[in-house]
Amino acid sequence: MLASTSNLLRSVVRAPLTRYIPSHTRLLSTTSFLDIQKRVDTPFAFLPANTLESKETRTKGLTEIRGPYYAPVTNTYLHELLSDWGEYVDGIKFAGGAFSLMPEDRLKGLIDTVHKHGCYVSTGGYIERVIAASSGNKDVISKYLTTCKNMGFDVLELSSGFISIPTEDWASLIELTTAHGLKPKPEVGIQWGAGGDASVAELESAGTRDPKWLIDRANTFLDAGAHMIMIESEGITENVSSWRTDVISAITSALPAEKIMFEACRFPRILLSHPEPRRTSQFIHRP
Repeated sequence: MLASTSNLLRSVVRAPLTRYIPSHTRLLSTTSFLDIQKRVDTPFAFLPANTLESKETRTKGLTEIRGPYYAPVTNTYLHELLSDWGEYVDGIKFAGGAFSLMPEDRLKGLIDTVHKHGCYVSTGGYIERVIAASSGNKDVISKYLTTCKNMGFDVLELSSGFISIPTEDWASLIELTTAHGLKPKPEVGIQWGAGGDASVAELESAGTRDPKWLIDRANTFLDAGAHMIMIESEGITENVSSWRTDVISAITSALPAEKIMFEACRFPRILLSHPEPRRTSQFIHRP
């Protein structure tokens, strides 16, 4: 028995590895990390993996992750997170106006840490609160944009999930944001009023917009100078009884890959529902 087991082990060791891989299994890319191993000191750089374009030059397949919102994010945590994974993270996004509650020196400290790791910083959605609270006062909006720029923010997200603003006015806000030295990232979706603890049944009863409306609106925003378009997950992969892969396909077919980012509230859902996930820019709710 021992002899036969020993012979079996020897045959396994001597045989090519591919002999034990099912024929239907797709192997990883035979291209190794190449330029990645020059920047990331990993002991596994010799293994094959999907190629990753240099962080300094990649324009698609971006990864944006959550900063302070669901939980506090300290400078120490952020530095350690980006020290470990910074090569694979392109941006950090605040949300819900969390930054408006922080002392100036602490906020600047967080933003400086992000920049030191070669990542951009996004405000996340909050402009709608500014617009509603000021009744659309342009001076207040301009002061908000100026303050964001002075604090070191790079990207200003323009969300309209809970307020209704004409497309033309939203396009004007994109131009105003650009004039203040920030990169506007308007958020568009097919589900109005989604978010928070809204139930699937509640949102389904409200109905969704035609994807063409989203695409036309996105093109208008790009023409106005939008840096990128954030695609809302609600009604597509979040709070739905079945994923709207048809909407994802329509969006990716009509809009340039380097100009769209999908919100991935449930990260694996975007991976499963997109034909080329590693070339798709994604915002992940929880790192």
